[in-house]
Amino acid sequence: MQTPEPPGGTRPTSRDVARAAGVSQATVSLVLGDKWRGRVSERTAGAVREAARGLGYRPNLAARNLRLGRTRTALLVVPALTNEFFAHVYTGAAEAAARHGFGVVLYPSPDGVGPARDPFASAQAALDGVIASSMAAEALEAFRGTDLPLVMLDSDPAGTGAAAHLNLDVADGMRRVTGHLLDLGHRRFLHLASAAPSWTFDVRADALARELRGTEVRTVRTPLNVADAREAATLALAAPGPRPTAVVCDDDILAAGVYKAARRLGLRIPEDLSVTGFDDMALATVVEPELTTVRLPAEEFGRRGMEALLAVLTGEPPRPETLPVALVPRGSSGPAPAA
Repeated sequence: MQTPEPPGGTRPTSRDVARAAGVSQATVSLVLGDKWRGRVSERTAGAVREAARGLGYRPNLAARNLRLGRTRTALLVVPALTNEFFAHVYTGAAEAAARHGFGVVLYPSPDGVGPARDPFASAQAALDGVIASSMAAEALEAFRGTDLPLVMLDSDPAGTGAAAHLNLDVADGMRRVTGHLLDLGHRRFLHLASAAPSWTFDVRADALARELRGTEVRTVRTPLNVADAREAATLALAAPGPRPTAVVCDDDILAAGVYKAARRLGLRIPEDLSVTGFDDMALATVVEPELTTVRLPAEEFGRRGMEALLAVLTGEPPRPETLPVALVPRGSSGPAPAA
């Protein structure tokens, strides 16, 4: 496509791009702001991008800063840097941010309970907004009382004062796990639950209790690491009385601890004991047999979180979203052993 030159020696504008592509300036703004999907055809979007390249058009970053914020920097607050899930959330958020000329600073707050300290002399001066993943609302007091918009991921949508919320359908994930095990004939369960005080773990526990009503369920809480999970599972599985035939874990890390406990007690997985996890980390396919777990779309979650923050910064009304999850059956779950 031939693109006309802008008037002699002047810097090309969005109006020039619109004229060259035969579209409106609003369409140019949608396409170059990467918000065209569902509003503009693929063909039109391609024509706008080609016109912009042909004219050498570059968005006016100073003007965009007035619309999208001051520093073009967002803070992602997570409970831990050692958990693979949050690494994927960061990857998704950073990719979405980069498309809009933003950067993302990753900041850990211990156990998601905090309180998280302001990592800058003044967060309000250094940031345009905050995304908090799997954090307790009270852990974010350092960012309250500022004008910074807050987007909460995997958190209680009530009473946080956040500008936007996105959640994973963890209740459905737990329903899928328990339905899978019930279909396999299991009726005696151990719920190895995370001891971290977190909305997401409370939701999982509530869903499990509802789905397993009428069966034998014992809940044991443990810190979210392999060593403590191994000790807690060893004590629970060796306790007097009928042994559970299935262990439902709040996280793949806890499931790895159950594997170690089962080996210590001479139990075979899944012949003697079925084990399920949650998250679908790389760990799930490292253990043998591979772990039945719930896959959480972590990168998509981070991307949507960043897009929600950008929408808030541009004045768009926030849309609460819940992302679907999926059960991934593998070799760690099998029929309940005969009594």
